[in-house]
Amino acid sequence: MSLDVEGLEAEAREQTGREDFGDGSHREGLERLVASLNEEAELTETGEVMLRIRLVGLLASRLRVEDTYRAHPSIDDEGVEGPVFVIGLPRTGTTALSQLVAADPQFRSLRLWESSSPCPPPETATEHSDPRIAETEAGLAMMNRMFPLMQTMHHEEATTPTECQDLLGMSFRTVHFDGFGRVPSYLSWVTECDMRGTYRYHRRVLRLLQWHCPPNLWHLKTPVHMFALDALLEAYPDAKFLWSHRDPAKVLASVCSLIHYVRSWASDRYDADELGAEQLERWWLAVSRAMDFRARLGDDRFADLSFADLQVNPVSAMQEAYERIGIEFSDTSRAAVNTWATTHEPGSHGRHSYDLAEFGLSADQVRERFAPYLESYDAVA
Repeated sequence: MSLDVEGLEAEAREQTGREDFGDGSHREGLERLVASLNEEAELTETGEVMLRIRLVGLLASRLRVEDTYRAHPSIDDEGVEGPVFVIGLPRTGTTALSQLVAADPQFRSLRLWESSSPCPPPETATEHSDPRIAETEAGLAMMNRMFPLMQTMHHEEATTPTECQDLLGMSFRTVHFDGFGRVPSYLSWVTECDMRGTYRYHRRVLRLLQWHCPPNLWHLKTPVHMFALDALLEAYPDAKFLWSHRDPAKVLASVCSLIHYVRSWASDRYDADELGAEQLERWWLAVSRAMDFRARLGDDRFADLSFADLQVNPVSAMQEAYERIGIEFSDTSRAAVNTWATTHEPGSHGRHSYDLAEFGLSADQVRERFAPYLESYDAVA
């Protein structure tokens, strides 16, 4: 068995009853990803089934998005405001930061249930009772039964904000796929490819999601945006950024532990020995690109938040960050952020333990590689 591009597209067409994937810009990424999965990931039979479901799901979403636009071309007139993007190395508190922003009612966030199934477009009247919410919760419950450590590593709920995995995934150009299986040739390509069309499609999906379900001031999150911030800015010229910081030695241990665990669902290949070096270089590339982008763009659109401050005094940290990038922190904002913070104590879903040595790295080695970053930001407690 092996994954097959034509077969994946045919299955998505059969599943949806739709035919048109749009401009075809998804095809190169899909072909390269499938080749890498087949040749390098060493997928088990179960892993191949899991990846097939994942890829067909993204293709089906794209078919439905294009079908909705054909029926309602005026969606393209929707104006996306902002967005405010949460960036930073993974495992630096980006999830907590994203949820704090999402608690503020002035923002529209990308929720897990609508990210994985954007069509039909959500409606304000049913956004809290949409049947896709229950379906997504059932899927999460099944995943947590099968892979119980995931709850302590990365807790999600159907209605909480999620990363832009699916929005980038519909173009099959995202570093996220590295988390599902070892795909080095695909990663070499995707971290250097032209991402402008991918972010245009990202914006296309946001327009559809907000069409009948405002507000239009978006907040979005994923560390992988740091690989292509110039392309992001071309699609979103008014973008602003909340950048979370943490000691990269702690970050890399947690990143490697998470990826090692998730890859084990789809492959028996033991990759811990090489994973550390791969992730060290990959995330240094992301941070160095983001630092260069910030130096060229200027500091006015960036607010820095430390992992420690988010845990100890999140409301104060959020107020300072809002003020830094010119976003109003109203009494309503304060109350909403405070409510979320007081009902979501750090570690409430369990503790994730990890060890750099398991992945062939030392704290000194990581900090030496990230020395320019550590010298630039004093908020990496």
